[in-house]
Amino acid sequence: MRYDYPVVDCDVLIIGGGSAGAMAAIRAKETDPDQTVIVLEKGEIKYSGCIARGMDALNIVAVPDISTPELYVESNSLACDGIMDELPSYRMAQRSWQLLKKLESWDVCFPVDDKGQYEVLQVHPKGRFCVAMKEPELKTILARKVLDLGVRVFNRTMAVQLLKDGERVTGVIGMNVRTGEIIVCNAKAVILSAGGTARFGLPNNGYLYGVYDFPGNTGDGYCLAYQAGAELSGFEYTLIYYIIKDINAPLLYITLTRGANLLNAFGDRREKDHPSIKSMLQEHHEGRGPMRIIMSHLPEKKIKEIEDILFTTERPVQERFFQGRNVDFRSGEIELWPTECFLCGGHGLTGVRVNERAETNVPGLYAAGDTSLVARGHLSGAFAFGEIAAENATKYAADDKHVEVDRDQVSSFLKTRDAMQDRSGNPVPIEEFEYKVRRIINDYIVPPKVEYKLDRALWWMDRFRKELVDLVRVRDVHDLFKLYEVENIIQCATMSALASKERKESRWGLWHFRDDYPDPNDREWLKHIVLTKGEAPEDIRVSHKEITRLKGVDQ
Repeated sequence: MRYDYPVVDCDVLIIGGGSAGAMAAIRAKETDPDQTVIVLEKGEIKYSGCIARGMDALNIVAVPDISTPELYVESNSLACDGIMDELPSYRMAQRSWQLLKKLESWDVCFPVDDKGQYEVLQVHPKGRFCVAMKEPELKTILARKVLDLGVRVFNRTMAVQLLKDGERVTGVIGMNVRTGEIIVCNAKAVILSAGGTARFGLPNNGYLYGVYDFPGNTGDGYCLAYQAGAELSGFEYTLIYYIIKDINAPLLYITLTRGANLLNAFGDRREKDHPSIKSMLQEHHEGRGPMRIIMSHLPEKKIKEIEDILFTTERPVQERFFQGRNVDFRSGEIELWPTECFLCGGHGLTGVRVNERAETNVPGLYAAGDTSLVARGHLSGAFAFGEIAAENATKYAADDKHVEVDRDQVSSFLKTRDAMQDRSGNPVPIEEFEYKVRRIINDYIVPPKVEYKLDRALWWMDRFRKELVDLVRVRDVHDLFKLYEVENIIQCATMSALASKERKESRWGLWHFRDDYPDPNDREWLKHIVLTKGEAPEDIRVSHKEITRLKGVDQ
C-alpha cells in the first residue's frame, strides 16, 4: 500500500532545536559519528529556542577553587524550597566546568580580566556560580556545529504525536507549520527538548506573543510526554518574573551586578546586590511597586558596558524599545512589572521527570532543557542534560532493534487531523479563542490561589476542550497548527490547576501561594506532585513521590 507521507529513519530523534536540542544533536554525533541524528524544530534552528541569538552568562558553573557541585546542590535546594531531586542537579554542576571549557573551544566568549580570571557573580543563595558571557552569536554557533556534523534538521516542523510500540517510544509524527505536510520519523530513541509553556498566562499588554520566554513554547514537550505515559511534576510552580514593563525582557543581572540602583515607588533603595524575584514581587503586591532601576549615578564607561551587553547580546530589540519610550540610561529610569504566568523547567520546577541519565519512565524517551525537570537548571542545565540525554539515547539506540512504523497509529492521527480541518464554518477565530483561554488562566490559576478559583479553572478548561471542537474556526494550515498549540495550553492549564489544588500549602513565595493554606508544611508536602495520563487526556492521575537526596548515593 502507498502512503501519502514520507517516513524517515534515524537512530536518535531530537524534538526541539533550542539550547538543549542543539547540544544534544552535537553530542550524539560526537558520541557516534556514524549514527543518524534528526532534529525536528518548530522554528528555524539558527535562531530558535529561548536564547534565540546571544547570552550574557552561563548561569551555573562550579568553577574550581571558587565553588563545588556539592555547594551548588545545597544552594539550589534552598532556592527551590527543598522540592528538588539532588542527583540530577549534582550531575549538571559536575559537568559545568568542562562544559564551559568546551564552549570556549568553539570560540564562545567568556571575558577574563588582566589576571585571566572569569567574572563570577553571586545570584544564588550560597556560592558564586554565574559566569559572565559575552556572546551575541551563541545560537548561530550551535546551529552551525549541528549542521557541520551532518545532523539532519527539519525546520518549521511541529511534533504532534509520539509513536509507540507497546510501552516503548519509537518515533513521532511531525507537521510542517507552513504547508501542513506530515512527516513520520521512525527512531530508536527520542529526546524531548521542546521548551516549557511560555505562552500560558496573558501579558498585561494583551499581546499574545509578548511573553517573557520563547513564544513558540506552548507546552508541546510536556503534552507529548504526557500522552506517551511519562511522569510530569511541578505544574503547581506557576512562575511570574519581575522585569521590564511591557517588553518582559530581562536585565536584572546585567544592571544590578554592575552598580545600578533598585528603587521602589517611594524612592526607597533596595540595598541587596541582586534582590530575589520573590522579594520584589512581594513588595509590588504590598503596594510599594512598581520597582525601577536607576543608572544615572554610574560613570559613562559602566553605562556603555551595560548598553553593549543589552543591545548586542541580551535581546537587541531592547535598544529600539527604550528609544521608543525616550528612556536614556543616563537620565531616565527603567520601570519593572510582573510578567505573565508561565511554566518552565529551566527557570522553575515544572517538567518531565528524569533521572541523572535524562531517562523518563518511558523506555526510549529522554528529556532535556526546559522540558525536563532539572530544577532551575537554566542554560547550564539545558546544555549539560542535552549532552547527558544524547549519550544515553545513543547507547539505547545502539542496543535496540529497528521497529517498523505502526501505520494504524498514523492513520488514526490523520483521521483526527482531517476532522479538525473540517471546521471552516465555525464562528470563533483561533486567535480570539486563545486570548480568552489565557485570560481565564490569569483569572483562576495565577497566584494567589484558592480552591474555589482552581475548581473554576478546571471547569473552564473542560469547557474550552469542547469549544475547541464546536466553536473554533480552522480556515487553513496556520489555524490548524495554532489549534494544536492552544490544545496544549489548555492541557497544561488543566494540569497546573490540578497540581495546585493537590498541594495544600504555600511554597516558593507567590509562585504557589494559597490564601486558604498560607503556610508551608514540610511534614506533609516536602515531596513531588506527580501527574500521569489515565484513560483519556483529561483523566489526569495524581500521585506523590519522595525527593531524592545525594546522601547514600554513589556520586
